Amino acid sequence: MTTLAAPSRLARWWDADLAWSFRHSPVAVVSAVTLALCLAAALFAPWIAPHNPFDLATLNLTDALTPPRGMAGANPDYLLGTDDQGRDVLSAIMFGTRISLLVGVAAVALAVAMGVSLGLVSGYSGGRLDAFIMPLLIDGVARAVLPRNAHSDVALIVLIVAIGVSNWPQYARTVRGSTLVEKNKEYVQAARVIGVRPVAIVFRHLLPNVLGPVLVLATINIATAIVLEATLSFLGVGVPPTRPSLGTLIRIGNDFLFSGEWWITIFPGAALVILVLAINLLGDWLRDALNPRLQ
Repeated sequence: MTTLAAPSRLARWWDADLAWSFRHSPVAVVSAVTLALCLAAALFAPWIAPHNPFDLATLNLTDALTPPRGMAGANPDYLLGTDDQGRDVLSAIMFGTRISLLVGVAAVALAVAMGVSLGLVSGYSGGRLDAFIMPLLIDGVARAVLPRNAHSDVALIVLIVAIGVSNWPQYARTVRGSTLVEKNKEYVQAARVIGVRPVAIVFRHLLPNVLGPVLVLATINIATAIVLEATLSFLGVGVPPTRPSLGTLIRIGNDFLFSGEWWITIFPGAALVILVLAINLLGDWLRDALNPRLQ
């Protein structure tokens, strides 16, 4: 004898109402289009970027500090100008966005995987296991274990792990709270009565019904992770200079900001603001669209 899981909230929300809400929200549409353009520029940078800014064989120091197109002394080959090494700023932004998005998405994915798993187990099992899981101070452990001066080959991984591991508790708390509510509902009780294994109840019945808040939280936290990575890279403790992100590009350009070469830092900064703002606005819309009280 089998039982059917209750239709998940995510499945119920992801219907014509959500599509209607998206089409009738100009902010959501513009944010989604902007984010799609940023993703396309980042993912296809090796093929669509005008230059490869990190190929030393193609760099020419005589093109260094070339202003953007439209200014005196501009070079038509460099739409947004070049930096002090002769690297095309537009191409550097496209490649740098790849690193920023990689760190943001990977760190949040790690935090979601840890937080959702532990939150489900904690909320469903209760008792001593719940009391053991929730007070874990993983952030402090991670900061003590992870090396401060990692080799450039693993610095990116260290940064992703540091951000991801330090953010999992909020997902665990969110999922635990939802699980405590869901596990007392009729469909879970029915599954227990007919002998469904706890693991199957957790992942087949409970998990789909607690993913709504997680999806909203993850969307917003991607933007937070990108800003955190950019801040660390700006301070010189983020990704290595050989694989610069938007934060690294801003730090490099900051040295030339007051000498007149403003474009080296302003354009990467604007790209970072646009990317983070698009993700945040899309997350805000998703939070409202998935809130049944606002339907």
